Amino acid sequence: MKILITGANGLLGQKLIRRLQNQPGIICLAAGRGPNRLTFREGYQYFELDLTIEQQVYKILDTSRPDVIIHTAAMTNVDACETDQENCLKANVNTVQYLVKTLSDLSNPSYRPHLIHLSTDFIFDGTKGPLTEEETPNPLSYYAWSKLEAENIIRQSDIHWAIARTVLVYGITDNMSRSNIVLWVRDNLSKGKTISVVDDQFRTPTLAEDLAEGCYLIAEKKAQGIFNISGKDFMSILELAQKVAHHFQLSTNLILPSKSADIKQPAKRPPKTGFIIDKARTILGYNPHSFEEGLALLEQQINEQI
Repeated sequence: MKILITGANGLLGQKLIRRLQNQPGIICLAAGRGPNRLTFREGYQYFELDLTIEQQVYKILDTSRPDVIIHTAAMTNVDACETDQENCLKANVNTVQYLVKTLSDLSNPSYRPHLIHLSTDFIFDGTKGPLTEEETPNPLSYYAWSKLEAENIIRQSDIHWAIARTVLVYGITDNMSRSNIVLWVRDNLSKGKTISVVDDQFRTPTLAEDLAEGCYLIAEKKAQGIFNISGKDFMSILELAQKVAHHFQLSTNLILPSKSADIKQPAKRPPKTGFIIDKARTILGYNPHSFEEGLALLEQQINEQI
């Protein structure tokens, strides 16, 4: 099975490549904007690809003919999407239009590629949670709207597809362009800095390795439809920060509880999301780490980098 990963330089992209690079029966293709930022170079083939250019999308898919495309590339900075809606539209909606159109054009009775698209809990308004796959979306921000619009484009298409929705991904990998909540808490507390953390937002934080495994299981089974792929532990962002502090033996006194309304951000966040992952457990055999197990794995990886 030939699997193409978009957004290969990102956290999830790199975790997927590590998961697939030595998997028997898998040919791993990796596509990213700009040069390859991964420090490991064995077991996959890398292509430079700007997904916002339709001709490039068609060329790479027509040339490589992957059986599965795992589309992880996106503009995910929620506030940047709110203030730069033009580029958010290009990155999160136009790219999906190009992928779907190209896959539809290339499909025939002997070639039916499978698109796995990464989506987000932010498509919901946060009035309740944790949520199943059947919950009705109601986006609160431009980022959330763009991700829901991409879902709708895929769901209305005639291609083979799956949507993997996830929540608050954390982890560490090579040459990271963006941090994440767990690393942000650890790095600031380790420097003795005080941080304000909201106590009125609730999530099921997701280890990047678990998300990569969920995507692989969808690909392996050619599963179709929507799947919640997140962590299994439901907690507030404040609880998350406190658990990080405890694990890394840092002071919780530096963590100041705050309210969402007190933190001035361009984009509105849903108060409560988190996912129920029963469908992924049953159909895919998905079994994520606990948050504490995820922190232990993260610590091991940090120590290996030192």
